[in-house]
Amino acid sequence: MKKKRISSAMTFIILFGIVSLFSDMTHEGASSIRGAYLALLGASAGTIGFISGLGELIGYSMRYVFGKITDRTKKYWPMVIFGYILDILAVPALALVGGKGWIAASILLVVQRMGKAIKKPAKDTIMSFAASQEGVGKSFGIQEMLDQIGAFLGPVFLYLVMLFKTEGSTFEIYRTCFAFLAIPGFITILLLFLTKRKFPNPEAFEPEPKKEETFVMKKSFIYYIVGISLFAFGFMDYALIIMHISKNFTGPSGSYQAMKFISEESLPLLYAGAMLVDAIAALIFGHFYDKKGVKVLAISTLISAPFSLFIFGFTREWAILLGLILWGIGMGAQESILKAAVTSMVPKKNRASGYGIFECSFGIFWFLGSWLLGILYSHSIPIMIVLSIISQVMAIPFYLKVSKMK
Repeated sequence: MKKKRISSAMTFIILFGIVSLFSDMTHEGASSIRGAYLALLGASAGTIGFISGLGELIGYSMRYVFGKITDRTKKYWPMVIFGYILDILAVPALALVGGKGWIAASILLVVQRMGKAIKKPAKDTIMSFAASQEGVGKSFGIQEMLDQIGAFLGPVFLYLVMLFKTEGSTFEIYRTCFAFLAIPGFITILLLFLTKRKFPNPEAFEPEPKKEETFVMKKSFIYYIVGISLFAFGFMDYALIIMHISKNFTGPSGSYQAMKFISEESLPLLYAGAMLVDAIAALIFGHFYDKKGVKVLAISTLISAPFSLFIFGFTREWAILLGLILWGIGMGAQESILKAAVTSMVPKKNRASGYGIFECSFGIFWFLGSWLLGILYSHSIPIMIVLSIISQVMAIPFYLKVSKMK
């Protein structure tokens, strides 16, 4: 009996997913301590919410511009490579920031997001070409799973660095962590060039349509944009979550009693756990998307929406861990299904522009939500929780509407 060979399209998906694995190991490793690092450098909760949101705003809104450029030039690989290099270099550069340098750190975080803005439309587009041959839900689910394995390994890697770097202040330990992230960053760039060498023309995976298709903003796409925007507004950035946990639950200075499984050293592991949940959720919901369509996104949103209640509304360890699990489910479904749905709605020649429009709207509302939720954190946590949950739940009717439209 002959073994079934893995197709070229699936080989590309897996190889590109491994590139993403090391990339996520780099910048998600940084994300696991980013909020605590900014707070250590002197940034307030409102500032952290603003900077996190601004980074996402730039990182997403500029994708519309670079999506248009990518569609016009068809220079997929140059856009991907330049964006990756900018994204990766900004992370270890955080090790060079001074003791009160939250402004410099914030600039580097924005630069990192700009790198993502440059690469993402082109990256998602060439991924969609291969995904069209293998099932878009399954393909983006596999990629997101590999992404999040990297996002799991990054914080674990930093945890190990912290175990060995026991001398010095917390600031010096964090600087060492950012410097060590140059290692997976270098591997990312190396694998990226190897992938390009093996697959120089990934657009060949998806055949050209038999008749010329013109991309128009159909009602289904508009409803979809409204839904994901509401979701983004309420789905807060992890920087605010980790700042809350670091400030209130670690050590004798915390507002609440320090917890058995949560300490300054274990903060990266909390993010690693959330990313592991993300990886599993991406694979599961991506698989069900190919069978049930956008309605699966409504189910995942309903499951993940209460995460803020458990993280910010309770002081028990089990509640915080449950909240992080729900947050991870929301992230996993978001990263796999949202991109898969765009592939299904937008023709090949305009795919990068479609991704750009989708991600621009997502980023604007992520920015506004992160900023407002960060401000509310300092004034009224109950209102912040209610706003977060309601905004996400309001997205569900729009997802259901899209699922009934063609």
